[in-house]
Amino acid sequence: MKGEADLIRGWLQKGHSDVVAMAASREAGARDACCFHAQQAAEKFLKAYLIHAGSDVPFTHNLPKLAGLAAESDAAFKGLLAQAELLTPYAVELRYDHEFWPSEVVAKDA
Repeated sequence: MKGEADLIRGWLQKGHSDVVAMAASREAGARDACCFHAQQAAEKFLKAYLIHAGSDVPFTHNLPKLAGLAAESDAAFKGLLAQAELLTPYAVELRYDHEFWPSEVVAKDA
């Protein structure tokens, strides 16, 4: 059975993989994929922190919710709420929106 440290390590590895995919997607001009992987990386890093902090990890892609839960253990996470709000739609809603073709500026911000 895997322990807490294994779960945290797994989330962090997956998050780092998303950072690599985000950069590669942006470089290749696949800015929509870049935005998706930016959201995914943030989600996985937040979930790793929540496990580390001993919090329950809800099944959600809602980054403000995850950052809010993290802020219960460390108030510094409150500073991430605005960015979390911007990234959240890239998880599902915009991923399947055939009209979502972000600009380079949007991809860079993600």
